[in-house]
Amino acid sequence: YMNDFAARLEKTGEFVDGQALAPEGTWVRYDGEGRPPVTDGPFAETKDLIAGWMVIDVDSHGRAVELAGELSAAPGAGGKPIHEWLEVRPFLAAPPTITE
Repeated sequence: YMNDFAARLEKTGEFVDGQALAPEGTWVRYDGEGRPPVTDGPFAETKDLIAGWMVIDVDSHGRAVELAGELSAAPGAGGKPIHEWLEVRPFLAAPPTITE
């Protein structure tokens, strides 16, 4: 399903990149000078929440939401849509500059 979805977006020029992620992963955080990094914590593990990512290049936020809604219907067990929550997030861009 995911490959077919990406192939369709390649044809429309909207697909940029994507990758599935391995189930292994570790949260890491700096814990101060001379102290070892802290691993894992009290929050949900990303490895438990994120299966992969897809970069798309669309004309509007609305189009991104439309595609994410469609992708949320990927088939799960028995071929029924999984209705999984997907996060839509733009790349961080420089703040607008003010010109006079």
